[in-house]
Amino acid sequence: MINTGLLAYGMSGKVFHAPFVSAHQGFNLVAVAERHTKQASTDYPGVISYDSPEALLDDENISLVVINTPNYTHYDYAKKALLKGKDILVEKPFTATVEEAEELFALAEKQNKTILFYQNRRWDSDFISVKEVLASNKLGKLNEVTIRYDRYRAVIGPKSFKEEPVPASGLLFDLAPHLLDQVISVFGEPSSYTKVLAKNRKKTQVDDYFQIHLQYENGLQIYVISNMLVAGTQPAFVIHGETGTFSKARADVQEEQLLKGIRPGMDSYGVEAPENAGLLTVVQEDGTMKSEKIIANPGNYLQLFDAVYNTLIHNAEYPVSTDQVLTQLRIITGL
Repeated sequence: MINTGLLAYGMSGKVFHAPFVSAHQGFNLVAVAERHTKQASTDYPGVISYDSPEALLDDENISLVVINTPNYTHYDYAKKALLKGKDILVEKPFTATVEEAEELFALAEKQNKTILFYQNRRWDSDFISVKEVLASNKLGKLNEVTIRYDRYRAVIGPKSFKEEPVPASGLLFDLAPHLLDQVISVFGEPSSYTKVLAKNRKKTQVDDYFQIHLQYENGLQIYVISNMLVAGTQPAFVIHGETGTFSKARADVQEEQLLKGIRPGMDSYGVEAPENAGLLTVVQEDGTMKSEKIIANPGNYLQLFDAVYNTLIHNAEYPVSTDQVLTQLRIITGL
């Protein structure tokens, strides 16, 4: 079993990490860092609660450290953990700069340690559905893909590391790592890109809108968009090909379920509501159009932890590569 520690036990630790580390037979949740409220030992009896991340890193019994602290601290804690001889699983964004990422990769190689990336949205039910439709080739040669992640949050949020002008703050660093990772995992590195940022909320100090236009050698145009002032819902995935179109809502329920205490392994976990099925419209040979609803298979972030386990124990290739993360960071931080 992999003895694991979480560097924070806020929403990320409680919702996205502890339930899966606890549920997976290959992991042992040893400790968390909690500076103030001590909740972890109530949720997971026997778990050690350290007063600081540094104290947790000193625990020689821990071999894997989950770095789920504020964005601007990722580089510092990743470096400290590697120097302490730990393997690390790092939340998005991996770092604030390409240079920081490259330095950590070199350090991990020197220390003979493994860096893993927490890109959980690859295991969302809606994205899984998108990949299955693409694999069917029912859309023919693709010409345009749009992926959106919208919210309506007009009020400035309380998390200073997201809302104040510190390294890796703003909507671009918050959500572009998810969307770009999905794009890069399917379509690879673009040949070129352009990017637009905006500040639309009153008194915002950071970007709350972005659009990234990715261009590919085969003519494919991909648009990655996020906006914090979108009321109502619209399709999160729209894919156009020479023989059809597929549209899909952002419908993964895992985060909502985890907040309600529904855990991986329960029958309803990761199952989308039927009304959120995608719509596939295909042009028939006679020119008529046929539409059908595509029910998504359940999402399951536990598969990410399967991948972590297989990489660390069986030396399997981790699905999120360093090259993919560097491509993502170059687009986010580039002009």
